[in-house]
Amino acid sequence: MEQTFMKERRILPLVLSMSLPMVISMAVNSLYNIVDSYFVARLSEEALTALSLVYPIQNLVNAIAVGFGIGINATVAFFLGAGDGKSADKAATQGLALNFIHGLLLTLLCIAGMPAFLGMFSSDKEIIDLALAYSVRAFLFSVAVTVGIAFEKIFQSVGRMKVSMLCMMCGFVANIILDPLMIFGIGIFPEMGIAGAAYATGIGQCLSLLLYVIIYIVRPIPVRIRRSCLRIDKKTAGRLYLIGIPAALNIALPSLLISALNGILAGFSEKYVLVLGVYYKLQTFIYLTANGIVQGIRPLVGYNYGAGEYKRVRRIFGTALGLTAAVMVAGTALSWMIPEELIRLFTANQETVMIGVSALHIISIGFIVSAVSVTCCGALEGLGKGTASLCISLARYVVIMIPAAFLFSRIWGPDGVWGAFCVTEFLTAVFAYAVYRTQGVHV
Repeated sequence: MEQTFMKERRILPLVLSMSLPMVISMAVNSLYNIVDSYFVARLSEEALTALSLVYPIQNLVNAIAVGFGIGINATVAFFLGAGDGKSADKAATQGLALNFIHGLLLTLLCIAGMPAFLGMFSSDKEIIDLALAYSVRAFLFSVAVTVGIAFEKIFQSVGRMKVSMLCMMCGFVANIILDPLMIFGIGIFPEMGIAGAAYATGIGQCLSLLLYVIIYIVRPIPVRIRRSCLRIDKKTAGRLYLIGIPAALNIALPSLLISALNGILAGFSEKYVLVLGVYYKLQTFIYLTANGIVQGIRPLVGYNYGAGEYKRVRRIFGTALGLTAAVMVAGTALSWMIPEELIRLFTANQETVMIGVSALHIISIGFIVSAVSVTCCGALEGLGKGTASLCISLARYVVIMIPAAFLFSRIWGPDGVWGAFCVTEFLTAVFAYAVYRTQGVHV
């Protein structure tokens, strides 16, 4: 199976064919948390707050799995572009094995550390008990998450984007069907409350992994998982981690940000913590759609870079930037046209809804310009320049955002935190473009 279409097809049709399945996949993936939140909100506002407190650690698990998966994706695509199939097999096999180990470690660490983590943000015993009931069960499925994402990135590296879309959608459909059945005890299922939401999500993730394995066996791809490649060697593992660690940190940084902002907002009211959690579920849907485009171009950038097609790399970047900006325009429009309806998906409390509407109006001002930093990060990862991508994310989530949120909250209260999002996006866009000009343009 030849992969030369990645350097032969016209740019726009190629980017669309690779990105659209990923846009759908990422949108579906983001619905996991939104669907859980929708049904959990029907239990109580305390249950939804518990889910919001667990979310940063769930995001951390996904960040490690996806970040290392990006290392697999970029490395495999580069070797395929360079015509080195043996090294591509080695990268895929060792990447899968290492992400399995990551899953085991995350299961143990997250379950053991959750009580202390939750105690940092809430003293309400009911909320902490609900958060533990959900988190302990959810983290039992960490291996299914990490291995499933490794398979996802391997399929993406050879251009099989529709497989990722199919597997994610099947997992999501299972989750959305099981959520009400297991939470409220419908039919043969006992009423499990918030624990049922964790089981429903985990079963959906296991189903996605099973489908990847079946498709890999039934419809072979150019990259093979080989027992002979299982022995970890420093060169291959080093390359995977060189890209994967910065990529994982890129995705994990929002968890650090959310935790820091929870600490700031908790000083005003737990309603603001709830609103921040609701906002991140909504913005995740918007940004993961944009990131679907980035996921689509990452193997294209890696393959063409490995093949020496540097002009195509620049054209792929420009096309992706335009498409990402269009997605963010749509996100901004929705935030102003139907903000109340979006917030009401998660709470019926009128005071909370009004706080959420105000937050969405202010934060969404920075959506469109954020397309620059999102696209630059993805393109740099495709080039194997993970450290440069990490610098952009550090500016966006830590260096600028956290100090700005703290300072503005002292001046304007909770609205100052929402305003810090806008200021950060504009400053980071300038920085991201400068970094890409120095790290990417010469290719």
